[in-house]
Amino acid sequence: MPNQQIVNPASAQAIIEVRNITKEVKLNREQKLTILHGVNFRVNKGEMVAIVGASGSGKTTMLGIIGGLDVPTSGEVFINAQDISRLKEKQLAQVRNRTIGFVFQFFNLVPTLTALENVMLPIQFDKKQQFKPEERAKELLDLVGLSHRLNNRPTQLSGGEQQRVAIARALANQPAVLLGDEPTGNLDSQRSEEILQLLADLRQRLGLTVCLVTHDPKIAALCDRRVTMSDGVLYQG
Repeated sequence: MPNQQIVNPASAQAIIEVRNITKEVKLNREQKLTILHGVNFRVNKGEMVAIVGASGSGKTTMLGIIGGLDVPTSGEVFINAQDISRLKEKQLAQVRNRTIGFVFQFFNLVPTLTALENVMLPIQFDKKQQFKPEERAKELLDLVGLSHRLNNRPTQLSGGEQQRVAIARALANQPAVLLGDEPTGNLDSQRSEEILQLLADLRQRLGLTVCLVTHDPKIAALCDRRVTMSDGVLYQG
């Protein structure tokens, strides 16, 4: 295995910090597959970072671990200085709902709900949330340019509009971190550029920390820096 590079020095304030993460899956009783090999990774507050790499390189697995959707075999994951790698599922769910927003390639909107109702969902799930669900959802849909689409269901929206709804939903509970897994992967080139610009604008306006997995060089070029995943090992650049 090549020498692991620790990406980004520890001098600045990190909102995401991954320490020596490994991920293994059992193939059978005697064999296992190692997906991540001792990954170290930091994202500083307010940064926008792209994780690039070939399919099967481990980048989506790492993003899932950062977001608390998966757990590492070993190592530590800190979000806002909290080690989430040792939390129970109920605690992890709270972190996902309050601290981390997710945007995926597929929009994952509830088809029977309107755009407004889809964005309201995360707020309604968190009984301790200070926001009024409908008021907050309208504010966010206006922020992503969809104030005229509040009552439309997903089938009545274009792909780009559906992704805008998904982004608004990801921001519903004012997360500190936005994670994106191929957020433009299901869009044409024009819609992709619009979503890219929207993410960059939201990052600046809201002070978000953004970490994106992508194959798209345009996304990587828009970010402050990029890291490359290859065979479960993370490299700078």
